[in-house]
Amino acid sequence: MGMEIELDYTKSAYENAGHYYDRAKKLGQKQKGAGKALKDLGAQLEEARAKAERKKEAKISVIVKKEWYERFHWLKTSDGMVAVGGRDASQNETLNSKYFTDSDLFFHADIFGASVFILREGTSARKDTRDEVANFAACYSSAWKQGLRVIDVYSMRREQVTKSSQKGSLGTGSFLLKGEREWYRNCPLELIFFADKSGSLVAVPRLTFERLKPDSQYAVVLQGREKKSDAAKKISKMINYKDLDHIIRELPAGEFSVSAGIPYKPVE
Repeated sequence: MGMEIELDYTKSAYENAGHYYDRAKKLGQKQKGAGKALKDLGAQLEEARAKAERKKEAKISVIVKKEWYERFHWLKTSDGMVAVGGRDASQNETLNSKYFTDSDLFFHADIFGASVFILREGTSARKDTRDEVANFAACYSSAWKQGLRVIDVYSMRREQVTKSSQKGSLGTGSFLLKGEREWYRNCPLELIFFADKSGSLVAVPRLTFERLKPDSQYAVVLQGREKKSDAAKKISKMINYKDLDHIIRELPAGEFSVSAGIPYKPVE
């Protein structure tokens, strides 16, 4: 089927040809413009898709599997052993009833109101490892709030700790202790906070810290007059750790003095 062309009889053949040539030229320019617009639109859509993808990826949280003991106070000693302490009377009870085994050791500061600490496999632990746990247990006792600089701590075996007496069962977080205790005298109340290589918050007693010698910025925490929230902000800034709530959870009950420590420099 042929294409019909409308001619203007008032114009010459040359003028009619020129008219259609101009129209074709304009249509060609419009086609080029439409192609460019389509290409630009495609680029904009691709950029929008990429931005949406990046935003989606940013919202995906990295799920880190936590160890069972991280809901308690906990210490990993310089030789890698784990000690776990209760944050309150209920957790003290849980540690005794659920996690305290015959191969563990029970630690408690010699004062009313203190966290129970269980050193896993503690019966085979070295004396210096037990000293670290005793220092840690001292910090999470009412001695901190009372302003005591040092406190004695003792440890006992599973068979020496029970929940029952001749008068019946004891209250939540209370235990009947029998037999000889191993004593750790004059344990200082001092904690060191730092972020490890994975970015996790670590709180340890001075004794553990000096044996680990991490080459990161750290905060020295002693008794003082600063509120817990203010102390947490200082620690956060010193060690570049943003989770204030986590820091607050790891501080003992009481008031604080916080100072910055100089990182250890590895010997070359």
